[in-house]
Amino acid sequence: MNNDLIKNWLEKQSALVVDGAMATELEKRGVDTDNDLWSAMALVHDPDAVVAVHRSYFDAGANIAITDSYQANIPAFVKAGLTQEQSGKMIFDSVKLAQRARSEYEQTLTDEVRQEKPLLIAGSVGPYGAYLADGSEYTGDYSLTQQEYQDFHRARLNLLEGAGIDLFAFETQPNFAEAKALVNLLQNEFSGIPAWLSFSVTDQAKLCDGTPLTQAVEYFNQFPDIVAIGVNCTAMANIEALIQVIAKATDKPIIVYPNNGDTYDPVTKTWELNPNAKSFSELVPKWRAAGASLIGGCCRTTPADIQEISASFKA
Repeated sequence: MNNDLIKNWLEKQSALVVDGAMATELEKRGVDTDNDLWSAMALVHDPDAVVAVHRSYFDAGANIAITDSYQANIPAFVKAGLTQEQSGKMIFDSVKLAQRARSEYEQTLTDEVRQEKPLLIAGSVGPYGAYLADGSEYTGDYSLTQQEYQDFHRARLNLLEGAGIDLFAFETQPNFAEAKALVNLLQNEFSGIPAWLSFSVTDQAKLCDGTPLTQAVEYFNQFPDIVAIGVNCTAMANIEALIQVIAKATDKPIIVYPNNGDTYDPVTKTWELNPNAKSFSELVPKWRAAGASLIGGCCRTTPADIQEISASFKA
């Protein structure tokens, strides 16, 4: 699917449903994610589980599957004992597994339903901080040159493109300089391939590195291949106000996919349950009214949450 077709879908659809957490669902299937590759280790040890998770989100109503490549990068795979060739294959396969799930799901649909809305594969590109595996995607506290950022990301973008993604998902981006380097790479070496850009933010409407969200959104609004801008991996309670900030700074579709309401400690890498968290069914209508048109879930969300989002859209 080319850039213009995807832009057309994003601009004309009243809403599209993004999928939910990968690691949470893998853990339910007995996959160990407690390692530097996080959910991406399943690409090595249990690819069928990755397919099953993607399929569960399509079944729940998701229009967009995000590949299991957020923390997948060649240096991390090599460090885990794979060869360069094997490492590249894992990233390539992350797309093929999502495509397999989509194909299986499409076979259950009538032609009429299949044509109603797209089923897209978004190639996940996490930040350099995710590779560090020390919680840096929640601080943005690292600094490379533009060339170093691009050299780090280029191989993964090439592999995701080669495997046939529909668009890139530049997600959980906490660092303004890295995001600029990524988008520069997109424009110069992957022109014509659409991407959404989703920031990791504080609850004060700033990127985690301190850059005002308004400044970042206004800067990236100028790039035609960035087809949606938003935030992810933040608390549900922050989303409505963040959408309002973003809407004032861009005319692009707004994407949001927050965590499920639990609280994450990046030092201990553990979650604390929040019994007072509101449901997606309560909040999604407010997010849509504020201007979001692509909505899904990030950490700890489940197919049940995505089903709630889908039901809210239909309602």
